[in-house]
Amino acid sequence: MRYRLRDLPTFKKIMESPGRGVPYTVRDLADVTGVSRSQIGRLLTRDLDNLDVNDAHAIAEALGVAVLVLFMPPVSPKEGQPDNKTTPT
Repeated sequence: MRYRLRDLPTFKKIMESPGRGVPYTVRDLADVTGVSRSQIGRLLTRDLDNLDVNDAHAIAEALGVAVLVLFMPPVSPKEGQPDNKTTPT
């Protein structure tokens, strides 16, 4: 399941002023969360607008906010599935 980033400016602002008080760089956030620097960087440049649910939760936790502040779950179960998965018939 994939969660979509709600609002890029909010994500950037929270990275600059997280709950811990010290701004996060892409590298810092990747190190703390286990999410790749590439994925975080792509979120920040809008090349990527969604993440695996576990990665979304890890980022929100590291930044000190509820996951729903930054990300929204799919409206339907099929919407959150990666494009390469097929549904058995």
